[in-house]
Amino acid sequence: MFRTALRNVLAHKARLLMTVLAVMLGVAFVAGTLVFTSTISDAFQKSSAKGLEHVDVAIDPTTPDDGSETPGSAPDLTQKLLDRVTDVPGAAAATGDASGFAAIADKKGKLVGDGWSTRGANYYPGKDGKDPRYPMRDGRAPAKKSEIALDAKTAERAGFKVGDTVRMSVNGPVLEQKLTGIFTTDDGNVAAGGSIALFDTRTAQGLYTKPGRFSQIAVTAADGTSQTALKAEIEKVLPKDAEATTGKTLADDEAKSIANQMSGMQTGLLAFAGISLFVGIFIIANTFTMLVAQRTKELALMRAVGASRRQVTRSVLIEAFVVGAVAAVTGLAAGIGIGAGLRSLMGSFGGTVPDGPLVVSPGTVVAALVVGIVVTMFAAWLPGRRAAKIPPVAAMSSVHAVATTKSLVLRNTIGALFAGSGAAAVIAGTTMGSDGKLPMGAGAALLLIGVFVLTPLLSRPIIAAAAPLLRVFGISGKLARQNSVRNPRRTAATASALMIGLTLITGMTVIAGSVQQGIDKMATDSLKADYVVSMANFTPLSPDVEKTLTEADGVVATSPMRNSPSEIGDSTEYLTGVDPKTIGELAELPFKKGSFEALSGSGVVVDKATADREGWHVGSPFTVTYEDGRKGQLKVGGVYEGNEMIRGILVDKDTLAPHQSEITDMQVMVKTKDGASQSVKDALEKELGNNPAVLVEDKKDVSEAIAQMFTLMLNMLYGLLAMAVIVAVLGVINTLAMSVFERSQEIGMLRAIGLDRRGIKRMVRIESLVISLFGGLLGIGLGVFLGWAAGELIGTSLSTYELVLPWGRMGVFLALAAVVGILAALWPARRAARLNMLAAIKAE
Repeated sequence: MFRTALRNVLAHKARLLMTVLAVMLGVAFVAGTLVFTSTISDAFQKSSAKGLEHVDVAIDPTTPDDGSETPGSAPDLTQKLLDRVTDVPGAAAATGDASGFAAIADKKGKLVGDGWSTRGANYYPGKDGKDPRYPMRDGRAPAKKSEIALDAKTAERAGFKVGDTVRMSVNGPVLEQKLTGIFTTDDGNVAAGGSIALFDTRTAQGLYTKPGRFSQIAVTAADGTSQTALKAEIEKVLPKDAEATTGKTLADDEAKSIANQMSGMQTGLLAFAGISLFVGIFIIANTFTMLVAQRTKELALMRAVGASRRQVTRSVLIEAFVVGAVAAVTGLAAGIGIGAGLRSLMGSFGGTVPDGPLVVSPGTVVAALVVGIVVTMFAAWLPGRRAAKIPPVAAMSSVHAVATTKSLVLRNTIGALFAGSGAAAVIAGTTMGSDGKLPMGAGAALLLIGVFVLTPLLSRPIIAAAAPLLRVFGISGKLARQNSVRNPRRTAATASALMIGLTLITGMTVIAGSVQQGIDKMATDSLKADYVVSMANFTPLSPDVEKTLTEADGVVATSPMRNSPSEIGDSTEYLTGVDPKTIGELAELPFKKGSFEALSGSGVVVDKATADREGWHVGSPFTVTYEDGRKGQLKVGGVYEGNEMIRGILVDKDTLAPHQSEITDMQVMVKTKDGASQSVKDALEKELGNNPAVLVEDKKDVSEAIAQMFTLMLNMLYGLLAMAVIVAVLGVINTLAMSVFERSQEIGMLRAIGLDRRGIKRMVRIESLVISLFGGLLGIGLGVFLGWAAGELIGTSLSTYELVLPWGRMGVFLALAAVVGILAALWPARRAARLNMLAAIKAE
């Protein structure tokens, strides 16, 4: 039986090639994802470890267990503590760190680095006058307020050399600094495309902490002292508001954090690989069903001469194992190439990755082999089992070919139950708010399975409805229609592969388009301001930015939005300080009760969600613990409908200011005399010093920035689901090729009675087109339904959400299905037309 199985594999090389390709693509995607994420994770972890080489123990201010800010939180670390730690037994040296965001502009005024990784820090010289973290390659360290040093990679990217003037920003206003030195560093952020600007310690403290204060203290152990022993000595002198962590723990935590970040990306990519493999299962099952059907008499003869059912099933599974092993090995090789390609592609999109080798772990190899072999054998098991159950006499006389009425009724009943319960769960999920995600997801899976099971039943009426359109193609069109419904199960399996891909694409397109429309409406409805000004990386703005904008020509109203943590009852809430005199001119919020007029002194306005959660109404007083730990009494003067842009507790900025340790703005809303225009925007940017770190955005910019994530996800989805569509194309080619082989005698007869080669080609192409469009229609229909349902959930948190059907794109998707059908038919149609009619008529 083993030799027979191998012989059958070698005898059907061309027919099994499509199956190998389908499995190979899925395996390649899995292997490529694992290689890519392992490589990126390993590179970042090694870079991170390099950045901590000089840290044996780090001292940080104590933070709450959940990492959140709370009123009266721990202050920065003092110079006195640094001096005390330096004298601890076992400490070789201690370095104080004062750091934060710093944006560097290149010579063309554009931001250098990765935004989130563009950092400013202090140069802290030791006893020898040097900072071991930042060895100077050129020039000297900064010594006064107007001087900085840059890392070598940033200086090279921006074209700076020692002596140049560098324009930069820390919290809004432009600083012009003299470049006194260029240093080298192993910092992982720099290796990944970020930048470091160094100030002298006093200047850095003025920018990031307070005079004589540090955000972190790093301690190096003396020779012979372990990190654990040093930490124990340091803890003896630490105040309650500081905590010590060993360098190894920091490195392990950083490695774990990087692994978790990569895990999210890996899960997303593997989900798409799973979709490709799921689609591939249909093709594999289809292929083996047809191969087994073609060898029915052969298998029956084997049964007649003594082969058992298990041996027949085992024979088919051995074939599947060989095919799966070949696909897995080639898929693994292709996946390694994909992993390397994704890394290069990431660089071409501006996302740089630290240097490091390509990581192909044993787990990746095992996963690729297991996935390829198991998926193929699983898909081939049912056809093999079905073949083994056919009685030898029935197989020899081919009476098994037609499915029994009982099996069809059972299949359709199961399909109807799955589809009905799935649709009901999806619809029920739309009414459950945030709790509806799980039932909706489970319902969508049940619905897809149910529709797949019902597809043979659906194929006849839907394809029959296309009969009038097919009449224009004459006898070829009529034969194509009849051929496409001759074997409904095969048609269903082929169309379902395309259906799943288009369901996901259509559903995500509906959701993305509707969300974009809702965000546009929200920006238009809730903002009266012409512009919103913020930092490029969303760190706090200096209040000087608002003062500059208020004094600018053409500006008629401004208001900052200042966030400050507070404690109300047992929960931490953020208070948002605004200007009560101008907020009404800049924001349009639908009030349920009250208005902005109540916003002054102790009067506040709150969004409806917060009011409902706290049980507040207009006139409700409540006690608040401010950021500095002092308590106060506030009173609700209005309740408004919040949105993604403005929500929470709005308070008079002058009420909030005395309790803030440092006054900063998250953003500034601006209204101008002439409204929004490019010339006004250019004037405002010029007023702010053409600062690359500051964003001046109009309503359209704000809307696009919020929707950018959805657009990026959608574009990624299109690219990733293209894999499923390619697998579906292979499935259509495979089905048509098998169909042509099975109908060789019939095609020979058609040629003999007068149908020319062109007519044969047209028949096969139309059959492929009909099957593809059938799958496309089902996919688009299901996608619209699931997109609507998911939108109902989104609408509970985005009040301006409204369903938008992208008719143009859905037309493109249907056209894509048609193109898939036409392309997939090229080779089978050519093969059918070239059949020798006499040889075909004699074929069995």
